[in-house]
Amino acid sequence: MDINKSLKARNDKLAAPAAQLAVLNQSAVSGKNFGDAIFDAGQFPFQPYALDILYVNIGKTCNQVCNHCHVDAGPDRQEQMTRETMQHCIRAAAVSNVHTIDITGGAPELHPDFRWFVEQLALIGKKIIVRSNLTVLVTGNAGNDLPAFFKKHKVEIAASLPGFTATVTDAQRGEGTFDKSIRALQLLNDAGYGKPDSGLVLNLVHNPSGIQLPGGQKITELDFKKNLEEQFGIVFNNLFVITNSPVGRFLEYLLRSGNFEIYIRKLADAFNPDAAAYTMCRNSISIGWDGQLYDCDFNQMLELQLTDPQIRHVAEFNADALTGRTITINQHCFGCTAGEGSGFCGATAQTT
Repeated sequence: MDINKSLKARNDKLAAPAAQLAVLNQSAVSGKNFGDAIFDAGQFPFQPYALDILYVNIGKTCNQVCNHCHVDAGPDRQEQMTRETMQHCIRAAAVSNVHTIDITGGAPELHPDFRWFVEQLALIGKKIIVRSNLTVLVTGNAGNDLPAFFKKHKVEIAASLPGFTATVTDAQRGEGTFDKSIRALQLLNDAGYGKPDSGLVLNLVHNPSGIQLPGGQKITELDFKKNLEEQFGIVFNNLFVITNSPVGRFLEYLLRSGNFEIYIRKLADAFNPDAAAYTMCRNSISIGWDGQLYDCDFNQMLELQLTDPQIRHVAEFNADALTGRTITINQHCFGCTAGEGSGFCGATAQTT
């Protein structure tokens, strides 16, 4: 069967979630199965060990259209979280042992209630992480005050930067992206971010291009630190290395280039039980822009709901029930368990 024929349901440039799942399910029939890998590793059923982090996607609006984006974010996407749903998120964090709120998008900074949301989370004493594409800080007037705003509320920044050269970064994220990213990083450094003893954490997030799996996180971090400081005087705290998940635009790329089966098998062959033990779904919950709950951000984009039908929305948040759930899995989960693993903070089981 031609695997591309599974992609009949379309939504603009992106395959509908049901069609993406059909492709992933077909790969389970024809090759290695993630459920079998988990069973063989003695980790079935796949369940959380804690609930420490709320990963909140507050909208799909973005100033970029990146080739690998699993969210299919862009300037044309209008989905944004309401303030009412944000209030549910704040309450969920306040009444639970959750210690971190990880805010993403799209470009979360473009949400009209972004600053309000951060301020309210700061009031209840939670650690706040913002996933930034960097360019939003230097594009138009929207982000001019953000370094100072982040500093005021001790926000931790996780900034996307595919490479330390324009060639690599622009190929993945668009022409001119690298130069803008460098300017944004310099502004963050000027505000104290990434500087020793400042208490202002600036982490970079790297994902490889094409069908390559990422290299070792420690050695890649050393390369980034050396090149960014020597060329641009930029310093940062840590580098998180992320494996591209076969979801969204990256799945379309794999199908279009004829590399889908090759990539899935590459991920499956690199399955690491130690990485599987600490995937992000095992200590976090993902909240969609509409308040729906998911085991992870990738399940969110595939619309793979939680197994418990009584807890599907953040308004129904129940920390005990969520901690005791069984995690919904599929073939894309190989992306978080390959090699050193891939999670919020990059590698989950460093081997080099």
